[in-house]
Formats: sequence, structure tokens, C-alpha cells
Amino acid sequence: MRRIVTIIWAMTLCQQMLAQEQRLTAEQVLAEMDSPTFVPTVKVGKVLYEGDSIQYMEMNNVYVYPQLTFKNKRQAESYMRLVKNVKKVLPIAKEARQMLIETTEYLETLPNEKAKEEHIKRVEDDIFRTYKPKMKKLTYSQGKLLIKLIDRECHSTGYDMIKAFMGPLRAGFWQVFAWGFGASLKKEYDAQGVDRLTERVILMVESGQI
Repeated sequence: MRRIVTIIWAMTLCQQMLAQEQRLTAEQVLAEMDSPTFVPTVKVGKVLYEGDSIQYMEMNNVYVYPQLTFKNKRQAESYMRLVKNVKKVLPIAKEARQMLIETTEYLETLPNEKAKEEHIKRVEDDIFRTYKPKMKKLTYSQGKLLIKLIDRECHSTGYDMIKAFMGPLRAGFWQVFAWGFGASLKKEYDAQGVDRLTERVILMVESGQI
């Protein structure tokens, strides 16, 4: 488990080495916003009611918010960047959560520490092979957002995860390292506060509305 936490931490920070954030035109951002990250799903089934079989259809949640108004072009572009960044890193945060769940559950079925270490090594190799190219493509702001979204998905900050599995000294070291790049592993996701606009975007992205 220690290696898994280290890998997740590496996923959130390796892209911080980028010197400059990539710039996109408003037209490019809008084009990406039109491409759904999560495809809406429709579940069709039947239910028995008073002897009759009635077909029903279950769809994704649909979220309705007041229309956003922007004071200027810069504010509008900031929102479009937020949508673009959420659509970029939210799938990675969800994959990290699923990986932790599946790996933790599988480790509990293994007979001894040696078998667990061997499985973790295989997971480690697969993660680096899969995620290293993705991390290189993230911008500075996307990396900072990913740290927060991992907290949203895993219900634990990167700092707390490292502290739990590697101890307070190592957690403090990585926190100082992150601080050197303007990031913080202690950042928590606040859906009702500072991150409320991000939460709105996430819910609409998850439902396939944007």
C-alpha cells in the first residue's frame, strides 16, 4: 500500500515540473467543451405492478442551475478553462479511486506479505506505464486541480494518505516539496465553499450535460 500512495502522489506532482502552462484559444476550449467526458447512460427495465409488467427507463441526473453571467471576457475564459481542466483530470481522479479500492480488496485475499509485495509491484509498473504519458500532458493548474479532485474522490488529502502509510516525516517532506512548486498536499476539496463552481461543473460533466 505504501507504494500505491507514493504512485498517486507522483501522479499529482510529476507534471508540476512544467515551466509554462499551455495556452489555448477560446475556440479550442469551446470545441473541447462540446466533447462529452462521461456519456449519459440510460437503463431500461421492467417492474411488476398489480400483475402488470410495466417498462421503465432510468436516466442520469439532470442538474439545473441559474445561468452564469460574466463581468468580462477574462472571467468567461476562466470558466471555460475550468470546464476544460475538470474534463481533463476528473477521469484520472476517478481511476485513482477505483485503483485504490480494487487493489486494497485484492490484497486482502493474498496469503502473505511476499505475495502482496509482488502484486503491488505489478500494479506499480502498470501505473507508471499508463499514467506517465498522461501526466506529462497536464498543465500546472490541472495538476493542482487533480490534487483537490483526488481528495473529493478518495475522501482524504494527499498529505493524510502519505502520513497514514508512510509516517509524518515523509508526509512533511513531500508537503515541502509540493510547496516549492506552489502546490499543497493538504488542500481539501470544499464543494460548498471555494470549490462550489468546480462542483457545479463536475456534476454537469458527470451527467453528460457539458
